[in-house]
Amino acid sequence: MPPPVDPRFTRRALIVGTGMAAVGGTLAVRMAYLSVWEGKKYAAQAEGNRVSLRLIPPRRGWIVDRDGRPLALNAPDYRLELLPDQVTDLAATLAAVHKVLPLTADDLDRIHADVARQPKYMPVEIAHGLDWPTFARINVNLPDLPGVQPLPGYSRVYPGGDAFAHLLGYVGTPTPDQFARDHDPLLIFPGFKIGKDGIERRADAGLRGVAGARRVEVTARGRVVRDLDTRADVPGRTLRLTIDRDLQAYAARRLTDNSASVVVMDCASGDVLCMVSMPAYDPNAFSTRVTAKLWAELQADDHHPLINKSAQGLYPPGSTFKTMTALAILGAGIPAEQATVCTGTYHLGNAQWHCHSKRGHGRVDLHRGLPQSCDVYFYTFGRAVGIDAIAATARKFGLGQKFDLPLPGQSSGIVPDTAWKEARYKKTWGVGDTLNSAIGQGYILANPLQLAVMAARLASGTAVEPRLYADAPRVPAPPLDVAPEHLAIVRQGMSDVVNGAGTARVARLLVDGVQMAGKTGSAQVRSISKADRRAGRTKSELQQWKYRDHGLFVAFAPADAPRYAVSVVLEHGNHGAAAGVIARDVMTYLFEPGRAMATLAPLEAAYEAKKRAALAAAEAAAAAAAAGPVDSAAVAATLTPDAETRSAGDE
Repeated sequence: MPPPVDPRFTRRALIVGTGMAAVGGTLAVRMAYLSVWEGKKYAAQAEGNRVSLRLIPPRRGWIVDRDGRPLALNAPDYRLELLPDQVTDLAATLAAVHKVLPLTADDLDRIHADVARQPKYMPVEIAHGLDWPTFARINVNLPDLPGVQPLPGYSRVYPGGDAFAHLLGYVGTPTPDQFARDHDPLLIFPGFKIGKDGIERRADAGLRGVAGARRVEVTARGRVVRDLDTRADVPGRTLRLTIDRDLQAYAARRLTDNSASVVVMDCASGDVLCMVSMPAYDPNAFSTRVTAKLWAELQADDHHPLINKSAQGLYPPGSTFKTMTALAILGAGIPAEQATVCTGTYHLGNAQWHCHSKRGHGRVDLHRGLPQSCDVYFYTFGRAVGIDAIAATARKFGLGQKFDLPLPGQSSGIVPDTAWKEARYKKTWGVGDTLNSAIGQGYILANPLQLAVMAARLASGTAVEPRLYADAPRVPAPPLDVAPEHLAIVRQGMSDVVNGAGTARVARLLVDGVQMAGKTGSAQVRSISKADRRAGRTKSELQQWKYRDHGLFVAFAPADAPRYAVSVVLEHGNHGAAAGVIARDVMTYLFEPGRAMATLAPLEAAYEAKKRAALAAAEAAAAAAAAGPVDSAAVAATLTPDAETRSAGDE
């Protein structure tokens, strides 16, 4: 007889069996769910672990001049990036990198600062411009460098350097704010750059191109096994400008160490052939990484190398504006032959307004007043026509306007009238305001680009618009609403400024058979008080550099068949004739480049000698300071004053 079954054992087996069946059933159902209903999802994840999709950043479009010569291009560049969100121990990772690629203390400080400052998904540059052996060595050691990514790519190169800096701008790494706004994955791709200033910034969308893609098979540690598929990137479009590269480079060299601007336009088409603002910065340095030292030096420089003087700088136009006052006088029906007498002063009540010629010009009409730039003539007849007529004329010629150009921060300037002063200052326009405005002082402000447009419109008689994109459609410029005979009188006066007994005889062109017509201008930086006049402190040359008058000059050539217009603003250049000499050389380059180039050698030699003398003086001063007290009067007697000679009649 079999032994009796223990009921407790049976219940235990049932419970365990049931539990095992439930677990097995659950696992079977889960496996069925994962394999059938979630199969595609996990297959895709498995494929994602095996296959990596990588962006191919597009090559940035070139910027070329009117003849296709490169102004901004791309050069091969090997660099090393750090991906902070893939790094668990930053110090250990950098120590491992240091074994392969030596890093300085400054490099380490910069990397730590960037990692702390930026979001974790933003890559941080470790190094750029690596040679091929170093790049290959990093790739060999890549499994020991978690979160480090070597990248072949391209860097932006500006062969013209600082001569084109303000016009072209530069490229740089996108900011977190830009990524948050655009959500473009390219903006966090290591080493990808976007336009930060100038044309690079304004034309960034077209220059950027379209990214490509590369499918690769990778190991669990991310090492590439093989390429599976590639979609090539689409490079950005080539942007052709109206700029003449060689003319721009010449103008920049011609300015030497001056703080100045040169703008050259084609009178008929409006093509901007040259737009130089000096001093400037090297865009090649800005496109990599600007050091704190360099940035501090640029900001502290009193010549303002970070400002595009051609489009952003604002200056009283001085006597170059007398061309506008002259047209307003003629437009009001006052004949060019109507004269006044200049004794050197103009009286308004008890106040005296001075002409730049202390002796006066005697009997002056417009034919003589414009070449001699007689202030009293323009005080007299400018007052007669009034500021509203003068302002209306100035606006026809481009002053007070912004133009449709890819230039960030373009200034509009000020062309004041009675309504403007009432709206701005809640004050009534006065006669003294008109006297100041009639000679281009007071509230009037213009940038060098506007002055070049003014000269081009004077030369052509049309409302020509400046243009920088050579491939943009050309729209014929309509004629100006100004009597042709009035324009002819002003053009002749401008020709006499240079080729007659005017204020810019030193600016006569160096080209046989070609004459230039122009107008000088001086713009006061600070007013001359009665005390200054009594003490004889009226000469701009005797002031500190920052208090000297600006020198301005506008011109066109040939005078009898205008083709080119130019404006030159020479900051603290004392008088317009000095700016006229620069305009003369730039215009000479357009007609005879060889003759113009010959003028550079002595100028650059003098510039280098000046730098050597300044360095020697600084070293001597340092040595004297180390030796003890010195006789400052004796030292001052050995120094040559930094002043230019101003001849009578120069303005």
